Amino acid sequence: MKFLVNRTDKLSGTISIPGNKSGTARALILGALADGTTTIRNPLHNADSYSILHMLENMGAEFDTSDDNLWKVKGTSGTLKQPVNVLDAGNSGTGYYCCTWLASSIPAKCVMTGDYQICYRPAGPLIEAANELGASIVSTRDNGLAPLWIKGGIKGGKHLTFPGHNSQWYTGLMMIGSLMEGEVDIDIEGETLEIPYVAMTMGMMKQAGVDVVNDNYRHYKIIGGQKYHATDFVIPGDWGSSGYPAFAAAITNSTAAFLNLNPEDYAGEKEFINVLRNAGCTVELVEGGIRVTGSDHLKGQVIDCSGMPDAVPILAVYGCACKEGKTVLTNIRGSRLKETDRTKIIREQLERMGGKFEEDENNLVIYPSKLKGTFIDGHHDHRIVMATGVAALIADGPTIIDNAEFAAVSYPEFYDQMKSLGADIQRLETVR
Repeated sequence: MKFLVNRTDKLSGTISIPGNKSGTARALILGALADGTTTIRNPLHNADSYSILHMLENMGAEFDTSDDNLWKVKGTSGTLKQPVNVLDAGNSGTGYYCCTWLASSIPAKCVMTGDYQICYRPAGPLIEAANELGASIVSTRDNGLAPLWIKGGIKGGKHLTFPGHNSQWYTGLMMIGSLMEGEVDIDIEGETLEIPYVAMTMGMMKQAGVDVVNDNYRHYKIIGGQKYHATDFVIPGDWGSSGYPAFAAAITNSTAAFLNLNPEDYAGEKEFINVLRNAGCTVELVEGGIRVTGSDHLKGQVIDCSGMPDAVPILAVYGCACKEGKTVLTNIRGSRLKETDRTKIIREQLERMGGKFEEDENNLVIYPSKLKGTFIDGHHDHRIVMATGVAALIADGPTIIDNAEFAAVSYPEFYDQMKSLGADIQRLETVR
């Protein structure tokens, strides 16, 4: 599928942002590990959620998704079973890393894989740590990448060190480590990035009855022998997803409201409120969300992306739309370990449209740029597809974006909601 997007002068309206992708993933996993039946209200119905759900079913959990707004998980009481089939994470990085840790806890053999992007996402630090705890994980290509052959049986009693720039390597260990024998200590090496995701993990674990001792996000003590209890998780709207329509309103000097957002939740992207205000927009807190009024003279700024690496693509679009000053995105290293090297890919695609950039390993500098329509390669990455879709709203001439169907990975409602706000966007079905 392709998107055809034409310049759009004004947006308006009100939309409700769908449930948080990361929160839905964690609720599914914690529910699968708990006693009794966990409920998940306002789950995100995206491809990643279903990939995780199917892997957890494969390990013994049971799910009732007959009610779109209230999913139920019958947990395993922490006793997962040997998968009856290959564990397939699809395109879900959270599912891949977390379920690899879950599989490592089962005293049996299994195989973990995913789509072609997952099979190129590095897992070396996770593999080394799991093997040190007593598992045997082998990369079938001997390169630290999936597919992985896993023989489980991890136990505590170890002190581990993880690089700080990718919390996904140790998130699953926090979850499953609380159930296994012994204690695990984790030290973080280098700067700790993605803190909001770690805070979300620990907060939801605590809600389900399990604690992790946290020393300033530099050291964690995971005490084994704990139990998860059935929980009623309420998933807030996804601040990360809200960025696409919110920045679309900002760069088109429009006014629109975005509901189902909680300024007090864990998401690092709630910083969008301050970013938009610093840019010269008006952001009002309304009941259940925010109302954004854009500006015809957006100003650049320095933005720390350490807590919101997934926001780099849409913030790059904002930087291009500014009329005054350069925008500098710092601490972007985590964005390079996602479905693609998102910093590199968004720079390349926006350069096709006329964007002007400077890039190094940990920073992206964006200069005010006049964009023009062109053909965009979405690189099978939902955030690249959506960000360039927003950029096309201010481009001269039409823009065609390939791989448009991948928007559904995190934001299945993206097309319909953007269209409801007035975006001149069409879906072009491809015939093979």
